[in-house]
Amino acid sequence: MSHFIQLHLLTAYPPANLNRDDLGRPKTAIMGGAKRLRVSSQSLKRTWRTSALFEDAVGQHRGMRTKQVGVQAEKRLQEKGVKDKDARAWATEIAKVFGDVAKGELETSQLVHIGPEEQAAVDALVEKLAHENRAPEKEDLDLLRHKPSAVDIALFGRMLAASPAFNVEAACQVAHAVTVHAAEVEDDYFTAVDDLNTGDEHRGAAHVGEAGFGAGLFYSYVCIDRQQLIENLNGDEALADRAIAALAEAAVKTSPKGKQNSFGSRAHASYVLAEKGDQQPRSLAPAFLRPVAGQDQTLDAITRLERQARAFDEAYGAGADQRFVVAADPDYREPQLSGGVLKGSLSELVEFLNRDH
Repeated sequence: MSHFIQLHLLTAYPPANLNRDDLGRPKTAIMGGAKRLRVSSQSLKRTWRTSALFEDAVGQHRGMRTKQVGVQAEKRLQEKGVKDKDARAWATEIAKVFGDVAKGELETSQLVHIGPEEQAAVDALVEKLAHENRAPEKEDLDLLRHKPSAVDIALFGRMLAASPAFNVEAACQVAHAVTVHAAEVEDDYFTAVDDLNTGDEHRGAAHVGEAGFGAGLFYSYVCIDRQQLIENLNGDEALADRAIAALAEAAVKTSPKGKQNSFGSRAHASYVLAEKGDQQPRSLAPAFLRPVAGQDQTLDAITRLERQARAFDEAYGAGADQRFVVAADPDYREPQLSGGVLKGSLSELVEFLNRDH
């Protein structure tokens, strides 16, 4: 059984502002001495785990990231007829299970990723307290689980500063996506017109604005420790396979949501290289230390990426036991990689990822 699964993706985004910095402009990074556009790993992971594709694939095995466990508990207690003062006090005790709570507040100081069993335990306790009209006792507050069945928690992990015993080690590492070529942030100067302005008094715009954007071909890297994922899911291999399939499809098909209404920059990956094996994982980002230039950037980037994989193989031994390529570039022909490489569709890729030979 392969220990590691690695995904290398090339995705072309037309003009967009998918992931903004503190000034509202597209994020960037310097790599190989050239400025690149960047999409953070946090943005990518949220995009994938909240996508309809991911939700449909994993069903109820999905967590929720929130500060409002106590807020929602108070609301439900009040709806069940508990006095406001008691509802606030009892909900505060529930919230404290998940993190620090400032005096007079119900929100936890940090976002908490909770699993479906933990939310169910909170709901059951709310019902119990309302029915018995009493405050929670110590034994009632055993709400956390060491290994919840939420696949997004199993994949991306969680940290509970107030209860570190219930931390979950991430089974998946996600790199920041960067353009394979040099790129600059550009400015979109735009205006809006008042529909009721007849132009009799003035013909000026009702609003003038400016927004940063950029376009490019991004390299993304994902590494999944399959054994860690199975362990995080209490040994449920079938659920781990569903999680891997869901993540792969979401990574290939979904785009970050930033400014999509303004730019409509939705993209599927143009190229995916999947690798399975027990070898030490490694990114293929060095292929793009020298920025890709020219008019045929996708094919040039694919060539660079496959050459880098071959170079690592020649220097350090085979980087994977098995490889699979999905290519959506109409001019791409056959993989130029070491060893036997399969090529096919996304559905065949999913079968490959969850199949042992």
